[in-house]
Amino acid sequence: FIPENPICQNILKKFMDEESADVAFEVGSGSELGGNDHKRAKTSPTTFHAHRLILQDGAPTLAKLCKSGEGELLTVPITDVKPVPITDVRPDIFRHMLHYVYGGKVSDDELKANARDLIDAADKFGVV
Repeated sequence: FIPENPICQNILKKFMDEESADVAFEVGSGSELGGNDHKRAKTSPTTFHAHRLILQDGAPTLAKLCKSGEGELLTVPITDVKPVPITDVRPDIFRHMLHYVYGGKVSDDELKANARDLIDAADKFGVV
């Protein structure tokens, strides 16, 4: 008997874990684009917490947004980090994409309803 390696589940448990996160994204500030590029009303931004280590391999373009002006990775506590603004992706799409980066799955219904937006966001941030 060989036990199943728990690493995938352990990584997925870190999804949106504010306590251990070392980067934050503020998604959806200002007017948001709806599904077919129709503008929606202004909404308050949604904050997503993440981990650079996971982003570096799963979404390298997104990870690059977390670097300081000199190209160094930010190393201050998450409470002192200014969130990285993401204004051209809806919060629900960003959440699904980030969940996928952490090893989660996008449901068939979500994929059918938002395939174009999910693929565009994944391409934009280099999701592999």
